[in-house]
Amino acid sequence: MLRHIIHLHIPAFPIAVARVVEPRLRGWPVAVAHPQSERALILCVSHEARGEGIFKGMPVSRAGALCPHLRIIPPNPELTERAFRALTSLVACYTPLWEPARPGHIYLDLTGTERLWGRARDTAYRINREVKARLDLLGTAGVAANKMVSSIASRIIPKEEQILDVAYGQEGAFMAPLKVTVVPGIGRFHLKMLLEDLGIIKVHQLAALDMESLHLIFGSRATIIHQRTMGIDPTPVYPTPQKPLVCEEITLAEDENDNERLLAVLHRMVERCARRLREREACPQRAGIVIRYADHVEIRRQCRLPCLTYWDFELYQHLKRLFFKACTRRTRIRFMRIWFSELCYEDKQLPLFNCPSPWKEKSKAIVQALDKIRTRYGENAIQYARAA
Repeated sequence: MLRHIIHLHIPAFPIAVARVVEPRLRGWPVAVAHPQSERALILCVSHEARGEGIFKGMPVSRAGALCPHLRIIPPNPELTERAFRALTSLVACYTPLWEPARPGHIYLDLTGTERLWGRARDTAYRINREVKARLDLLGTAGVAANKMVSSIASRIIPKEEQILDVAYGQEGAFMAPLKVTVVPGIGRFHLKMLLEDLGIIKVHQLAALDMESLHLIFGSRATIIHQRTMGIDPTPVYPTPQKPLVCEEITLAEDENDNERLLAVLHRMVERCARRLREREACPQRAGIVIRYADHVEIRRQCRLPCLTYWDFELYQHLKRLFFKACTRRTRIRFMRIWFSELCYEDKQLPLFNCPSPWKEKSKAIVQALDKIRTRYGENAIQYARAA
């Protein structure tokens, strides 16, 4: 059966949501960044900011020098998540097969709904109008027979047109004149090889290569890359189960390579995450860490936790081991992020044979006392000496 896929795209979703709450931001170049330091990196930019030469990943200090009238707002994950939930509840009325890619990006499979909603293109117009009327968000939509083409269509369409419908059988012709940067799966290394060494700029040039040449460039992924250059993507649309996540991240005020200072920062981050886990009465089964160096190289490590716990002193030991697995270079570190996932709720059943460790019981009592103080006087009211 011919598939009808819509990719709904709200450009710069966190900024679009912020402009609904603060209309004075409209029309101005806006960027989202953490306010701790001018060396923090830009997380999201508006259309107006991109016109000023500002891009995601640029240091805040450089962005401010390029665009003195740039308005920088802090990230507001709670507001963004609440707005995205409202958006997904709206589109869920049209089909049970919808997949949230990331905030502001949703795939909808409308296959077999023609008698209910009409043509997919007409449904895309209707969804866009409803999103604008009910949420005051303006988006674009790509309509195609697969996810990849619909996603690319939603991103290259001029904002004022809102809808781009790629007819069935025209996927290859649609992809041919585009730049190779739109093809998913082409990394920075491969892109440099294509542009500088081979002079391949357009998708049709890449599609014209024989499989032997593609294998030399992409290895085992050559067949997939070739299919994508022809506009072929068999990936189905399926609802992504909600994955609760507790995370904490920080951009250091200065690049740092002193392990003691970095571990002190890590301990404080674990404290914050563990406190949120205790508030939910949830124990994570996986943990991970991302380290970004001063030269923008990122290293990610994760592990499965051997036991269910939400206590700082137990979780920290696992994150400390991950830190040393990730921190293998002499370059200074600029950014760290930790997360705990696959949450499950604590079992209230008491163990039959309970032999508590005196040290563990004292540590729990200390943590509970800290929680009470911070709840009453604020997060920074008290802290360990190593984090001071």
